[in-house]
Amino acid sequence: MSRSESLAVYLRAQARRRLDRVETRDDGRNARCALALLDAAAYAGSLPEDDPLILMLDQAGCFGPLGCEGFDPGEAGTKLIRQWEGGEPHELLLALPAAIAAAAT
Repeated sequence: MSRSESLAVYLRAQARRRLDRVETRDDGRNARCALALLDAAAYAGSLPEDDPLILMLDQAGCFGPLGCEGFDPGEAGTKLIRQWEGGEPHELLLALPAAIAAAAT
């Protein structure tokens, strides 16, 4: 599985997680978040392996120390993804390395 595909699989799983959440009076927030994550997953899945966003995520350690493991953004990246409420898909991917680096300091 390519890194782009691994990232897309991870984002789709997080979208499903948001859809499965039941909260009273969320006013559709979980559904909007899930749609934003599905949009990001579709975008990520279409990126070539040498795309600068994929390379940035690799440098941030999201694909393991050798860059060939499944996508795992760590605790800080997961928190950012789970709180994502929308925006352009590339904005989410650009924000991940900074969130991961900030948590490491």
